[in-house]
Amino acid sequence: MTPQLLPSILSASLLASLFASGLPAQGDVQIRSIKVTENIFMLMGQGGNMGLCIGEDGAFLIDDQFAPLSEKIQAAVAKVSENKVKFLVNTHWHGDHTGGNENFGKSGSIIVAHKNVRERMASEQFQAAFNRTVPAAPKEALPVVTFNDEVTFHWNGEEIRVFHVERAHTDGDSIIHFVDSNVFHMGDNFFNGNYPYIDLSSGGSLDGLIASTKKVLGMSDGESKIIPGHGTLGTRAELAASLDVLEVMRERVMELLEAGASVEEVVAAKPSEEFDAQWGKGFMKPDQWVGIIAESLAKSREAGDKKD
Repeated sequence: MTPQLLPSILSASLLASLFASGLPAQGDVQIRSIKVTENIFMLMGQGGNMGLCIGEDGAFLIDDQFAPLSEKIQAAVAKVSENKVKFLVNTHWHGDHTGGNENFGKSGSIIVAHKNVRERMASEQFQAAFNRTVPAAPKEALPVVTFNDEVTFHWNGEEIRVFHVERAHTDGDSIIHFVDSNVFHMGDNFFNGNYPYIDLSSGGSLDGLIASTKKVLGMSDGESKIIPGHGTLGTRAELAASLDVLEVMRERVMELLEAGASVEEVVAAKPSEEFDAQWGKGFMKPDQWVGIIAESLAKSREAGDKKD
């Protein structure tokens, strides 16, 4: 039987941090701009990190945090670009990455995302982990250009590849690769320095997250700059360190499950203990994270058993 442990593992404090942040006090949040290259920036405010590419063709924005911050984001763009946002790419459907879509869509931005992002945003979603219903987004917030596998922009002197990674953080994740500048935006497939959140109810999985991380590692080098969904601007070495943790945890948790442990027993065994001081300081706390990993792997095992 597939375990249903997540609602009990996810603490009230985690839920508060996730969903109270969905209604930021606009006056208290500042949008910080971190220069990555001459024409690419990472923007940080409240919610997922944004990416910005500027040039004569127009501004190209990745994600847009929460609706109350749209004016501040547009002002941050205006400080480095004379042009408004022409293209807006969503890395996935979560509100801290798409909350400003309606405002940007109404101002003329063309919103682009994987087809599953539009499908999830266009209908009511239920996140079982949080016992939370997310209403459908208004028409103006929906991506108007969708793709299955990948799409390439030739924009501002850059070849910008946007490609789908399957069942990673969610089932609609995209990674953006600025080929000429050797820059990646990984969305929530990379939490730099913290345990990553995997949204199982939106089709995410640990195996998919590991696969997406390996894909970017195979495409990058020591000079690559990697914008994470959360955390500071990253390097290939930092991404490799996160993969090490994911793979060790996969091995340990799978071993416990195959020995007959329940998800609750896996959590109680504290297989992440040696990593917790360094990696467990984000909103995803150790027991919560281990529970998600255990449930993800338990579901994978159950699916494999059914195929057999």
